[in-house]
Amino acid sequence: MEKSTLILTRKIRLIVDLPTQEERKEALDKLYRWRNRCYRAANLIVSHLYIQGMVKEFLYLSEGVVHKLVDEKKDETGILQRSRINTTYHVISNRFKGEIPMNILTCLNSRLHSLYNKDSQRYWKGEASLKNFKRDMAFPFGAESISKLSYHPEKKSFCFRLFQLPFKTYLGKDFTGNKKLLEQVVNGEIKLCTSQIKIEKGKIFWLAVVEIEKEKNQLQPDIIAEVSLSLEYPLVVKIGRSQLTIGSKEEFLYRRLAIQASRKRILEGVPYCKGGKGKARKLKIAKKLKNTESKYVHHRLHVYSRMLIDFCVEKKAGTIVILDQEEKIEIAKEKRFVLRNWSYYELINKIKYKADKAGIELITA
Repeated sequence: MEKSTLILTRKIRLIVDLPTQEERKEALDKLYRWRNRCYRAANLIVSHLYIQGMVKEFLYLSEGVVHKLVDEKKDETGILQRSRINTTYHVISNRFKGEIPMNILTCLNSRLHSLYNKDSQRYWKGEASLKNFKRDMAFPFGAESISKLSYHPEKKSFCFRLFQLPFKTYLGKDFTGNKKLLEQVVNGEIKLCTSQIKIEKGKIFWLAVVEIEKEKNQLQPDIIAEVSLSLEYPLVVKIGRSQLTIGSKEEFLYRRLAIQASRKRILEGVPYCKGGKGKARKLKIAKKLKNTESKYVHHRLHVYSRMLIDFCVEKKAGTIVILDQEEKIEIAKEKRFVLRNWSYYELINKIKYKADKAGIELITA
């Protein structure tokens, strides 16, 4: 049975809600310490899981050894002193107890067990390597770790406590509707799930994970929207006798190439800039234009995919078929210019997410 809910992740900027600079720095240092312990714990967990999964391969020196990765109290052939998920939890809790909240380790342990079980067969066949976690990884925490989440009109932000650390949100211009989403969480209309904290260049971000209801549109599965992607038009949609072209080569590609050309001219002029220790100053505009290109593409693909889904809902199309996609991907691989500038993969991912939310089936032909 198809689920009626959808898991959604939103990236929200957080600010430590403390009065003095010293207190804010102390809170940030605590978050850095938790991230470090989480990174070390994650690598320990996957290492132990791999050894447990491959233990039968390590017993080649002995014959007739019978083993099961279960608690020895439940099965006489079991070789573990407790359940498998408990073994890794005890390893990391014994090592990091008192240095990091146990809720973080519990969520991390559960998440990595799920990910490992998903890819365990590929590890066993040698088709994939074991995951390696980096120092800047995001660390998870349960929804129960957040308390006193509410909107403060005087601060014009949502405030809450995470493990007794006070935070407030910074939503900026809020083009993605995060304020409305948080209001629904506060009112109990949307369920908050296990989320994550990500620290990037000294800034704190809350990767809020929520479970929302899918849109209940009056769609008919037998009405099919045929979608094709090309260089002339990002999307061409045909539903019966109705046809819609979304975007154009001039509107999308040429604008993107103009941003790239502008950045190239700036980089060519860098050697002639004022000397001295000013690399960051010299490349400041070039870096800004790179972010401008990324934001432009992200926004345009969001608009294109939104227009496609709205057109399908209007025509009550319950199925989207993307035609000749495999052939177009092969052509894009051969032509580096197309692959670099047309963003096929990102566009399809946005269509997939919005189609799932609207209750439309997506088929790639």
